[in-house]
Amino acid sequence: MICDGKDVQIIGIMEHIEPAGIHSGDSYAVLPPFSLSDVVISQIKDYAHKLALALNVKGLLNIQYAVKNEKVYVIEANPRASRTVPFIAKAHQVPYINIATKVMLGVKKLKDFNIKPAEFGYAIKEPVFSFEKFADVNKELNFEMKSTGEAIRFIESTNDAYFRNLYKEKSMYLSK
Repeated sequence: MICDGKDVQIIGIMEHIEPAGIHSGDSYAVLPPFSLSDVVISQIKDYAHKLALALNVKGLLNIQYAVKNEKVYVIEANPRASRTVPFIAKAHQVPYINIATKVMLGVKKLKDFNIKPAEFGYAIKEPVFSFEKFADVNKELNFEMKSTGEAIRFIESTNDAYFRNLYKEKSMYLSK
């Protein structure tokens, strides 16, 4: 999200495919959310607005949440950009980093921008691992990030065969 101290622009909500316990950098994630209820999304937006304003953020704020039984819990809130921001910017075709930089410098306010995200169906964040380059690295995924990058895959709907297979394979197992 981007906040200028007064206004808040949620640039995207991404939903992880893996259950909690896998580092967000190593997870497959989908933009926009594919299974979160309207109640959960409303809680996420409400918490985001409240946190950004309470923390007096001027620029980017990355918030991670956990959801259980339709209740949203804030895991962390970081006033910084992560890999998520360029991913969302690419998917939406909006220069969010440039916008946030101008807001951070006090050159412009959010209301000065006409932000209109592109329509695309769904964008899947796919982690990239370089395990073949680091033979002695433990390949089990956990709370420590091991990916060295990410790729983006666009799909029209969650009926896409790639998504259905990914969801079936990834949503069932946690590393030991």
